[in-house]
Amino acid sequence: MNKLIVKKILSTVKTTLIAFLLALFVVTCIIINAVIPSESMEKTIMTGDRLIGNRLAYGINLQIGDKQICKKMRDPKRFDIIIFRYPDDESELYIKRVIGLPGETVEIKDGDVYIDGSKKPLDDSFTAEKIEGSFGPYKVPEDSYFVMGDNRNCSYDSRFWKNTYVRFDEILGKAMFRYYPGFKLIK
Repeated sequence: MNKLIVKKILSTVKTTLIAFLLALFVVTCIIINAVIPSESMEKTIMTGDRLIGNRLAYGINLQIGDKQICKKMRDPKRFDIIIFRYPDDESELYIKRVIGLPGETVEIKDGDVYIDGSKKPLDDSFTAEKIEGSFGPYKVPEDSYFVMGDNRNCSYDSRFWKNTYVRFDEILGKAMFRYYPGFKLIK
């Protein structure tokens, strides 16, 4: 076989392999792709939307085989929209908004959310409607978060789970933007 042809084939294989490994690294370590299966985050994120999340928003949290590498660099903030492993079945991915931070007490009274017994409810103007009913109080453990969907009356979230809180090591990333249908920054 001609040396030039062999050289071109090897060059193409090398370029393809490098591109594949680079794409695998980006998808495994830098971004997370998510498809929204339900109406729990509507009007912020709609059913069927496709999102990109930033895996490095809070540090490094990788699962390599049976080994988990988790290095916290910053804490999620209240109202961040996070992508995480569902605490009751870690094979499922969920997306919700952070409401309660580590050490806080969250209580929902007559549809309003209160933190640590505050007299003033949280500003939840981003929600589709007021929550029906009262829930809690929930004392959020250290290194864990209380999360809720924006469509509160149609959201299966921390209020209803067996394992109420999302541990930091279950958080895979912060939702950054929707790429389908159309581009939209997620806030």
